[in-house]
Amino acid sequence: MALTQAFSYRNGQLFCEDIPLAGLADQFGTPCYVYSKNAILRNFHTFRTAFEAVDPLICYAVKANSNLSILRLLKEEGSGFDVVSAGELYRLKKIGGDPKRIVFSGVGKTVEELEMALQMSLFSLNVESLEELETLIDLAEHKDVRQDISIRLNPDVDTTTHPYVATGFRRHKFGLDVNHVEKIIGLLRQSSHLHLVGLGFHIGSQILNVQPFLDAFLKLKGLVAEFETLGFVIEHLDLGGGIGIPYQDETEPDLNRYAEFVKEHRGEYRIVLEPGRFITGNTAVLLNKILYHKVNYEKHFLIVDGAMNDLLRPSLYQAYHEVLPLEQKEGSIRADVVGPVCETGDFFAHDRLLPLLKQGDYLAIMNAGAYGFVAASNYNSRPRAAEILVDGDRPQVVRTRETFQDLIRGEQ
Repeated sequence: MALTQAFSYRNGQLFCEDIPLAGLADQFGTPCYVYSKNAILRNFHTFRTAFEAVDPLICYAVKANSNLSILRLLKEEGSGFDVVSAGELYRLKKIGGDPKRIVFSGVGKTVEELEMALQMSLFSLNVESLEELETLIDLAEHKDVRQDISIRLNPDVDTTTHPYVATGFRRHKFGLDVNHVEKIIGLLRQSSHLHLVGLGFHIGSQILNVQPFLDAFLKLKGLVAEFETLGFVIEHLDLGGGIGIPYQDETEPDLNRYAEFVKEHRGEYRIVLEPGRFITGNTAVLLNKILYHKVNYEKHFLIVDGAMNDLLRPSLYQAYHEVLPLEQKEGSIRADVVGPVCETGDFFAHDRLLPLLKQGDYLAIMNAGAYGFVAASNYNSRPRAAEILVDGDRPQVVRTRETFQDLIRGEQ
């Protein structure tokens, strides 16, 4: 069972911290996301403690979960941030995020996004293509702005993860070809406004075996030497994010092994790490109500009010999420847990052994705290879910449920 310190059964009822989830479902309606504040803090502290000897700049990957309350919580704990869009930068402005603790990544930054980043004078702008570098040089010179940058390199390291979230192999769109070092240096020597201070990589997401990180780090160190031989002073190494969480029965990633390796090989360079899923992934559930228990040709379907527009991962990645009843019951059935959207791909689970549940019962989709609400949509004109943050026995609405009026705002 995908239970953590934050989620546990007490007297047959599933709790988030000190609140029964069924009570939250009754109070706030379904579908809704429920987050554990203390689980988020615990994960951040676990990560920081593991790498304590390295003293890295930890930049939480906003793309994993961008709710303002969660970002503010992490900022107060000392986290920096990794962003991939102007919208994420705007969110950090709203919570008073320190620009000197923000890195801006992404393979396709627009001119407008680059201009916004230059105005904020971020810790680092991570460049991912030669044409992006040329564009940034022109913008910095035109605006007479100086900016520290890092080059994201593609280390050509394969990973055991879903192909949609692998980003460090030569066939992927991310990072710069390591054979383009001379071209990169030629461009940088044309500009007095960009200061190359870092090199980095990001090889993918939901990686549980740390060996690919170690392989990529050694490749990066070799490239650092090449840049420094040509007269550049590299100050930091950005090792990206990508550390995964167990969704089913996988082995947890060995953070201590990773940290020890980085400590041994980093030299005098400052280390930047960008965890996302590791911080928020196992800290939330998506609550659903069973609308109907349907049987077609002896196959059982539990049709719930949540759908692929609320949590896309099962449909997009065929990702496994544990499904648990909010109230433990006797008996069992094998059933598909599906939503009401008009797609056969609208499902949360296939052929899952579950208690004998009925219309009106509640279910929790576990480990929904990363790449959950952030990937939600209004497909089928469905309002997006509410988000609730639990602290002990106190729930706080951190995003109100959308209304039908919200659906058509901006339309003519």
